[in-house]
Amino acid sequence: MAQTRIYPGIHDDKYGGMTDIGKLIRDAWVFDLLPETETCVNWNYAQLEMLYDKVHKAWSEYGHRVSHLPPALQERHAKIHRQAFDLAKEQGWNPDLGDEQ
Repeated sequence: MAQTRIYPGIHDDKYGGMTDIGKLIRDAWVFDLLPETETCVNWNYAQLEMLYDKVHKAWSEYGHRVSHLPPALQERHAKIHRQAFDLAKEQGWNPDLGDEQ
């Protein structure tokens, strides 16, 4: 029987979610597809794929560009992602090294 992979949650992901899944979750917060209290702990990858579809659809309305978001969403996006970057840097993340850390 195949074992289902489970996501540890954004706070237990590498450097507090500096991964594609972490970005997906933060974008879901931006678009209010998830409350910011939902960290996706113990979600399986099928659930994350369904979330991806919802986030992709939300972004498509804005051409997948932050600069096309209305001002309120731009501010929300900046706040959520800035907080994540600051936390990740405190944990030793270096954006210049990418995935090679």
